[in-house]
Amino acid sequence: MYFRIIDANLNRATEGLRNVEEYTRFILNNKAISTQLKNLRHEITMFFEKDYNKLVNSRDTKNDIGINIQNITKNSNNQNVLRANIKRTQQALRVLNEYGSLDDYYRYKMYEIEKEIMDLINTEKKTNIKNALLNNKNIYLITSQNGFEDNNAFIDRIAQILNSGVKLIQYREKNKSAKEIISIASKLRQLCSMYDALLIINDRVDIAKIVDADGVHLGQDDIDINLARKIIGEDKIIGISTHKPDDAIIAQDMGADYIGVGPVFKTPTKPSTIPVGLEYVKWVSQNINIPFYAIGSIDENNIKQVIDAGATKIAAIRSLMNSNDINNTISIFNEALNRGSN
Repeated sequence: MYFRIIDANLNRATEGLRNVEEYTRFILNNKAISTQLKNLRHEITMFFEKDYNKLVNSRDTKNDIGINIQNITKNSNNQNVLRANIKRTQQALRVLNEYGSLDDYYRYKMYEIEKEIMDLINTEKKTNIKNALLNNKNIYLITSQNGFEDNNAFIDRIAQILNSGVKLIQYREKNKSAKEIISIASKLRQLCSMYDALLIINDRVDIAKIVDADGVHLGQDDIDINLARKIIGEDKIIGISTHKPDDAIIAQDMGADYIGVGPVFKTPTKPSTIPVGLEYVKWVSQNINIPFYAIGSIDENNIKQVIDAGATKIAAIRSLMNSNDINNTISIFNEALNRGSN
């Protein structure tokens, strides 16, 4: 009697585990979780190996009253199938524990794996949403208040740039007090909302949280990305400045949503920094999978070189903030970027 119960639930558990394993292997591409599930399946099978003949001989499919009971639940997508098989496995493991003395460790292990899978799926969803937010935002304004001693004139210039079609700006300020930075950032938050643009705050994760910015941009010497996420939340964008391949690889592995690549050319913004050149832009375009923005004295005269090196997105400071004809500058940038994508 018990052998029929054990046999049915052993099959149910191993089939469910295999189904979940395939999802983590082929859809999530996660080797670690897939391996855990495979090992779990093998261990459970081996636990009952000694009773294999008894289990097989106990089957009575012809007289099984459960064969014709229809499952009224329809699994409409991959994640529904995944969840159904996780629950199916957990329930079967509970039965195997009570009727077959299988250690309860396996059921609790399956609870842990379920959380790992759901965390991974939720992270992937948020990544996809943030990638969608950055899509088609190919010109990134990095602000500078040099030449704009009056805060209102500075904000007016950003409004002009937003009105010309730029949808992504980073408020970068190193010299003002926190109180003044918050005041200006709050006004930029309102301005970006009016133009359906994203606001990123440079360095200051605390201020990004206070003004509810869309994200924060970190330098190599700034706060750790994991700590930044704890402060501003998983749904916010985090970008990281990179200057060499190792920087880019680490940023991508740590979960950055985009990276800055530069300075491509020598820039007065960072006079002591040696330019990374076009070779680094080319390397990133061929080896990094997350969005990247080439930055560093990019203007109307050299943007084609940057695009030819593999960039599809650029960040600019002086060429936008100090432009005598913002509409024309942005038009030249867009024309070059569009030509490069074709």
